[in-house]
Formats: sequence, structure tokens, C-alpha cells
Amino acid sequence: MERRTIGAATLDVGAIGLGCMPMNWAYTGSRQRGEESLRAVHAALDRGSTLLDTADMYGPFTNELLVGRVLKERRSEAFVSTKVGLLVGEQHIVANGRPGYVRRACDASLRRLQTDVIDLYQLHRADPEVPVEETWGAMADLVSAGKVRSLGLCAVGARSARRSGARLHDGTIRQLERVQQVFPVSAVEAELSVWSTEALDALLPWCAARGVGFLAAMPLGNGFLTGTLTPGEGFEPDDLRARHPRFTAEMMAANQSIVVGLRRVARRHGLLGNTVTPAQVALAWVLAQGRHVVPVPGAKRERWVTENAGAAGLRLTAEDLAEVAALPGAQGSWD
Repeated sequence: MERRTIGAATLDVGAIGLGCMPMNWAYTGSRQRGEESLRAVHAALDRGSTLLDTADMYGPFTNELLVGRVLKERRSEAFVSTKVGLLVGEQHIVANGRPGYVRRACDASLRRLQTDVIDLYQLHRADPEVPVEETWGAMADLVSAGKVRSLGLCAVGARSARRSGARLHDGTIRQLERVQQVFPVSAVEAELSVWSTEALDALLPWCAARGVGFLAAMPLGNGFLTGTLTPGEGFEPDDLRARHPRFTAEMMAANQSIVVGLRRVARRHGLLGNTVTPAQVALAWVLAQGRHVVPVPGAKRERWVTENAGAAGLRLTAEDLAEVAALPGAQGSWD
């Protein structure tokens, strides 16, 4: 698989990463797929998808434990990214950016992951009660201690931005400017896909101008861009899509034209003797947004991991990119 570098530290990873969250969190059946998920992680490493993206809150904690079972055998083949700063409570999720907590959380993640160093440690969300520079300083101390190799920041969500009346990523860029004064940012993780392109406006150029890597979260639109979801199909209550405005039957039907367009591009490449899927076209589009971009599609089955990894070899033409750019904008709020 093609290799890409993240940040000025030139951290080397496969061009397609693996988002591990669906294995233990947020999707129907995630908690019942332990062995299947382990096979998926192994398959990712076998195919060169070396970046394994997890977080202590996924599960909570069980996702890191699962990834740790693979790292125990194959640590030298993997690039490990995990996150800190969010706590899962009885009814809601809260931020915690206190320096003491960050240090304890890192030690706990190292134990669960069965490793002595985390390649990329990301701040999941800034704590509104703690200056972000203090949190980031504690994370920088972990680099000095040899427990972490590099630092990253996850973008604020659309809902937070809309509440403040700001553009989607204005708050993230302000945070980035502040923490850069404390310790270099190696990567930013934010949503980017064919049906969610807001990062192209300011955040992606900010990263490119400063040599910061960009991890594209949800590059398959929570599964919609794979073309495998049927409008009107129900989601179990524990599936995040059950409460998502874009996954109502009406909105899924309204957005089918996006999948139709991806299929059209896929068929054109299929005429060359390859089997190409809409998901692979969607991932190839993300890859085409810059050499500093690494899509991190979530998956919990070996089949999907294998398909996603295959997108690294798909080269979209100028005609393909123009056709994708001309697709209708997604309907339905995305928060």
C-alpha cells in the first residue's frame, strides 16, 4: 500500500487507516463481534493499513483492550492513535482536560493497549473548564517522558459550532493556533467525505500550510456512501444512526443520487477489468484531497477492511473528480 506521512515529524503510515470505534461502540452489534473484530484488525495490518485509530471512551475502554490484543503480537507493524479528554457517564459524555487526569489516562491506555508508547495521542475534546494550553502542556510532558511520540487534536463537532454561530471549524482552528505555541501539532482528525466537505474550506488548507497531517474521520458517511444501506431500513436503538437526521428514511432516499454518482464512477473503472465499489471511489476522493490526508474508515469486518484497503490503489481521473464535485449536496442536517 502507498505510504503517507503525518505532520512535520514525518510519521509514516499506510494511506488508508482503520477506525476501530465500530468494533465496540456506537453501532448495532458492536459489542458482540470480538473475534470478528480481531480478524479485521489483523486483516488491516496484513494489507498495509497500519494506522489503528481508537480512543479510551470507545466502549468505554473495551476498544483499546481489543486493539491491545493485536498489538501484543504485532506492535512493530502498527501505528497506534488513541485519544483522551472525554469521559462516558451514566447519561452523557463530559470533557476532562485536567493535567493530572491526562497523565493517569495515558498510563491506563498504555496498559490496555499493551504497549510502552502511543504513536499519536489526540485530544478528543477540549475541556471548557481548563485552558487548552494546560491540557496540551500535560500531553507534551508525555512526549518528553517517552510515553507518546506525537500529538493531535480532534475537531469540534458541528453542533458546537452552530450553537456559537461560528463556521464549522473556526473553533478548532483557534484551538490549534493556541496549542501550536505550546507543542507542535502533528495531526488533526475531522470529518471529511463526499457528503461532508466543510473541512475543505479552511481546516484542510490550514493543515497543508503548516505540515500537519489530516486524518479524515467518517470518510464513508457512517456507511451511507458504501451503497449498502437501504432507505427506510431501521437501526437498533444503540446505533448512532437511529437518531441521526441524515438517516431518516426520507433523507436517505433524498441522498441516493450521491451513491448513484459514486456507482457511475466505479462502473467506469470496472470496465478496465477491476472490481470497484462506491466505497472505494469515496475513499479515493478523500485521498485525492492532498498528500497529507489519510482517510480512517471505521470497520468491524474483515471483508470491509479488505475492500477499504483496496481504495489505496484506485486513481481517480480529473474527469472522475469533476463528476464527484458536481454531485448534489447532501440533504439533511449533519450534527
